[in-house]
Amino acid sequence: MPTPRLVIHGGCGAIPKAEMTPARAESFRASLRASLTAGWTVLAAGGSALDAVTAAIVVMEDDPNFNAGHGSAFNDEGFHEVDASIMEGQSLLAGAIAAAREIRNPIKVVAELARRNADPLMLAGAGADAWARANGFAMVDNGYYSTQWRREALEQIRQRAKAGTLAAAPESEKHGTVGAVALDAAGHLAAGTSTGGYTGKLVGRIGDSPIIGAGTWADDRTCAISATGKGEFFIRKALAHEIHARMRWGGRSLAQACDEMIHGELDGWAAGAGLVAIDAQGNFTLPFNTEGMYRGHASAAGVEVDIYR
Repeated sequence: MPTPRLVIHGGCGAIPKAEMTPARAESFRASLRASLTAGWTVLAAGGSALDAVTAAIVVMEDDPNFNAGHGSAFNDEGFHEVDASIMEGQSLLAGAIAAAREIRNPIKVVAELARRNADPLMLAGAGADAWARANGFAMVDNGYYSTQWRREALEQIRQRAKAGTLAAAPESEKHGTVGAVALDAAGHLAAGTSTGGYTGKLVGRIGDSPIIGAGTWADDRTCAISATGKGEFFIRKALAHEIHARMRWGGRSLAQACDEMIHGELDGWAAGAGLVAIDAQGNFTLPFNTEGMYRGHASAAGVEVDIYR
């Protein structure tokens, strides 16, 4: 039987290393460890990869350090719209929501959509909120997602836009996503992704995170993927599914397929990008092309977390 493993990311929009204080860095590391502990507890007890991914992401959605749930980025009108998706690799069950405004833990809702294995798979906007409310999920006022850090980032982005220096904004001011992939003791894979999008996005903008095949993919025949970065590019590249296809039909290893996408296909696109991935044998990789990506992995051997290269 395979050895269970969990791999997570908290986004490739890491605070620049020169601006990161030791205390802030330890705060992020502690947050990553808490997420890994929650997900690994599920796997260690014989639980499913889908449940482990959900547990790990819930912790990050509740943590203001990350751009998902509480801590989500502001859109250009100063409120929040959140996206999430999840996929299970045995039967390709999946669930997704986009542009929701009142769901406390989007990953819980998409996991339930996946488990029901029925219409709908994906819900958006007020429809997503209404379905979550009708099915007993915790709901919040939109202001619940807000943090001072994200408010300051919105103001910085607005000032850069006025000054014409938006292109120079660091990833930490713009992007952020959380995600997890897992392999369970039964040999099944799962992947999940949750995000508040990017700072100053247009109202109604939907990125790759809720798009099955772009930001999230899981298939027991190959791999599980959760991506972070400039979602418009990932959608155009069908990034997560492309990695699966290169493995299944092109004979690539997990590391080769992921490296070809992050450090090959996206070259020249000015796309901050990263991902976490695991294959059916338990091999994993965490490539990124930015200065840092909040990330970590857990297995029976223990927990490891990191931020920069």
